[in-house]
Amino acid sequence: MNKRIGKLNTPVSRRQVMIGAAGLSFAIAVPGSLEAAVLSSERTGTAINPWISIAPDGTITIMSAATEMGQGSMTSLPLIIAEELDADWARVRIVPAPPLESIYGNPGFGGAMMYTAGSNAVTSYYTPLRVVGAQVRRVLLDNVARKWGVPVEELTTEPSTVVHAKSGRKLGYGEITQFAEVPAKAPEIKPDQLKKAADFRLIGKDVMRIELPSKVNGSATYGIDVQVPGMLYGTLLRAPVEGSAPNRIDEAKAKAVPGVVSVIRLPHGVGVVADTAWAALKARQALIGAVTWTRTGTAWGFDSDKGLDAFAADAKNLNRAARDWSSQGNARAAFQGAASTMEAEYRCDYAYHAQMEPLNAVASVASDGQSAEIWAGTQSQTTATEAPAKFLGIPRDKVKLHDLLMGGGFGRRGNRDVDFIMDAVMLSKEAGRPVKVMWTREDDVHNGRFRPISAHYLRAGFDASGKITAWHHRIAVDRVGPYMDPVRFQATGGRDFIAMLGGEPRGYDVPHQLVEHLYRDTGVRTNPLRGISFLANKFAAEAFIDEMARKRGVDPLAYRLELLKGTPRAHKAVERVAQMAEWGKKRDGRALGLSYIDYSGSQVAGIAEISLDRGSGQVKVHNFWCTLDCGVAVQPDNVVAQTESSIVYGLGVTMSELISIKDGVVEQSNFYDYALPRMNEVPEMHIELIKTDNHPTGAGQMASPLVAPCISNAVAELAGVRLRHTPFLPDRVKKALA
Repeated sequence: MNKRIGKLNTPVSRRQVMIGAAGLSFAIAVPGSLEAAVLSSERTGTAINPWISIAPDGTITIMSAATEMGQGSMTSLPLIIAEELDADWARVRIVPAPPLESIYGNPGFGGAMMYTAGSNAVTSYYTPLRVVGAQVRRVLLDNVARKWGVPVEELTTEPSTVVHAKSGRKLGYGEITQFAEVPAKAPEIKPDQLKKAADFRLIGKDVMRIELPSKVNGSATYGIDVQVPGMLYGTLLRAPVEGSAPNRIDEAKAKAVPGVVSVIRLPHGVGVVADTAWAALKARQALIGAVTWTRTGTAWGFDSDKGLDAFAADAKNLNRAARDWSSQGNARAAFQGAASTMEAEYRCDYAYHAQMEPLNAVASVASDGQSAEIWAGTQSQTTATEAPAKFLGIPRDKVKLHDLLMGGGFGRRGNRDVDFIMDAVMLSKEAGRPVKVMWTREDDVHNGRFRPISAHYLRAGFDASGKITAWHHRIAVDRVGPYMDPVRFQATGGRDFIAMLGGEPRGYDVPHQLVEHLYRDTGVRTNPLRGISFLANKFAAEAFIDEMARKRGVDPLAYRLELLKGTPRAHKAVERVAQMAEWGKKRDGRALGLSYIDYSGSQVAGIAEISLDRGSGQVKVHNFWCTLDCGVAVQPDNVVAQTESSIVYGLGVTMSELISIKDGVVEQSNFYDYALPRMNEVPEMHIELIKTDNHPTGAGQMASPLVAPCISNAVAELAGVRLRHTPFLPDRVKKALA
């Protein structure tokens, strides 16, 4: 028997905290204040390990390491633990995990960050959390076996209960915690000891997301709802161009507004702190025209239209130096020996995240500056505490984070410098009181961090029979990684994954492939946006595949199926979506367009049905069919909902969402000039999950990149012209038709 380190109902010391995710040892060292967070009062009962607590009444508290922004991760990850623990889901409570990467760090980011992004929470945590649940279940079984004097092999579990069938005895998990002991070494759980998919009670079944009832009845707490005693309200007049700073400030009119407490110069703008939000906003308005700015930002003078023209010229000019991003075979040699070639160009504009809840945070910095408390919805608990700690010059464990629901993230709430949180921290430090900062929609648009502009030049080489042998995709794209997260950018060897993923024809039978990266830095604020670089890169790649089929006079569906013969899961996804949409059926005044993507292992295929008003240039999407094979769907109905949301998001970026920049300054202000899809513009959506037992892959954003190539391909079918520049604004459509 392993050495015992105390009963479960005894307080757990900092060196007795289990690290079930690693599956190595139950004993790790946790700094004192983090121990308090791990064993927080939000738990019910005794903390068996950092993930699971069980109370005498059978209530099970499970920590959730992923943040909840409407995608369901706060339910899905604890559900994975509950499955292997064999917990009664009705007795489960879920609590946000504290910022402790050594335990809760996302394996998809090397465990170095608590970060929810890239649709990778379920796929990254799936196996480690199954092991966590299985380990705790085994500890409970071992304790009951010892108490009853029976072989552990004679015991089994049903929801939250250990059962000895031979004697008919049962013990609830809550009862077991009253006498059980934790071994010093975690039980070893081999892969074949985890549940078989056929035995799942929770995974693969539809369980209501735990936060939905509170959203429906209005009791859910978002960052924007927070009120704390003694709180002031803050707002900022931010520099119009990244890198600029306030030069001259005339504070008189702002300070004269009743309720204003102070006007504060900050490195990136001018802050106002007041007794009410309205007073702060009125004073900020008074500062407009009363502040001059240094022209130190590199984006001064930048024009996005001219910039995109320059990007496109560079991408097409093969003499312009580029970095090999990815390669397979020898594409350069294959082009020299090709019987024929074809080429194409595509472009994509800046786009804004447009999350429903504008950016906000509450911060309370202690009067001595040696601790801070933050209330915010954030995609990264790590950066939400790391950046304030660095600014204040204090240890990270002196920053307490209240991790709240988000009204949308889409990549905007995950940047390393957490600007929206730091606004509140800086103002609270200066004011000496808690400060709540709420960005207006105009703040959010003017100072957004956008999907980067990109220009694409593609070539394909063919043999004498017309079979594609070579692929070349040159991508000139504004930088993202070194701006939004320079730490991760350097850790990955200076490769800008957020700008470049998805440029290759993954899944297709193309023996020689080359993707080149033309790094460009405009100085404009950028960030990942839902679908990241797949949005632009797969638009270009999938529209180009369609062009190849049409040039050969081959049906685009048949062409793809031929190229996907060696990729069975992809072949099935494409074949099934074609069946759903009745591909080949004659449609009066309408046409279909198809696209397929391997997105981080998820096989996604889509078909759009469109019509076109040639006079106005308006494209109408009537139906959208989508198949998704994401392996095990932990929550199928939620995956369908996320896919529908993903399609709507892709529709906006494809059809109407445009950020333009003149002299470094964003031209748009609000939803009257930044057009989101309206309800009457959203097509009927038909989603089908292809069920497999493969390891789960992402689902939250995988359908967004399908939309642009589907629509471009459908317009090519209907009108014989190719739309090459997203968004497909009516004027651009009319120009293509002309």
